[in-house]
Amino acid sequence: MATVQEGLLSSTVKDKTAPPRNKITIVGVGQVGMACTVSILQQNLADEVALVDILEDKLRGEMLDLQHASLFLKTPKIVADKDYSVTANSRIVVVTGGVRQQEGESRLNLVQRNVNVFKFIIPQVVKYSPDATLLVVSNPVDIMTYVTWKLSGLPQNRIIGSGTNLDSARFRYLMAQKLNLHPSSCHGYVLGEHGDSSVAVWSGVNVAGVALQSLNPAIGTDKDPENWKEVHKQVVDSAYEVIKLKGYTNWAIGMSVADLCESITKNLGRVHPVSTMVKGYYGIENEVFLSLPCVLNGNGLVEVVKQKLTDDEIAQLKKSADTLWGVQADLKDL
Repeated sequence: MATVQEGLLSSTVKDKTAPPRNKITIVGVGQVGMACTVSILQQNLADEVALVDILEDKLRGEMLDLQHASLFLKTPKIVADKDYSVTANSRIVVVTGGVRQQEGESRLNLVQRNVNVFKFIIPQVVKYSPDATLLVVSNPVDIMTYVTWKLSGLPQNRIIGSGTNLDSARFRYLMAQKLNLHPSSCHGYVLGEHGDSSVAVWSGVNVAGVALQSLNPAIGTDKDPENWKEVHKQVVDSAYEVIKLKGYTNWAIGMSVADLCESITKNLGRVHPVSTMVKGYYGIENEVFLSLPCVLNGNGLVEVVKQKLTDDEIAQLKKSADTLWGVQADLKDL
């Protein structure tokens, strides 16, 4: 007797299952991992989403919850398992795994604990998806991107840290609030470390091509009558404030990660401030990963924009690099 499926459908090919072309894996189903997942699903960026974590019950629960929303999504396959074979053939692997930043804890203090976690995660990811682009989100993100590069053996163009893509979004939001405009009309970058030593590039801040520095030459300095420096201070403090209020940050970073994934899966060639190897740029001599404006397309991170920085901004960037190098020099077992 024929099954309902056989009675309903007639097949024209022997193997009816096509391999995924835009499979995205999220490692870690904590608050950040799930915010990334939901943002990616809502933007229809993947034809398959895989979740992986060591917490089996939570992992299965998150998978079922998302599968039950399949009618409202355009991602035909959502899978999850603690076994990394579920991640096979991923185009992008978003790494959010690791221990969470605690209230009052700097991102740099997290580092050795997360290095030990990555020593398990990264080889598994590369084993099953050797052609994937790895997008590192776990903090401290710049050092963890360096760690991922070291552990993975992959070329630099396929190792990307989420970096200051979110810091720059926060910067543009706060700038927009001050000017009573929409953030998309306010242009400017925060570069360097995703953290306390980040660099606000005041020389490049503009609206419709009008450099704010041309209207206020002291912008961002201690002599600024409009106190724009406070905007960057709020960017640096913003994660700490959110963590203090709700215990973690997740929505903004999730949407920021989806933004980066879109540039890769859709081959957009957009410029994002993300973490990449900066040795050789602006006189930096050590192998550190910091955020510079980078072009992302289907091949990953393909170019770095040679942004003209002031001497003071370059000095801040070098200081940021020295801060990270000082921490990396103490890392064990890499």
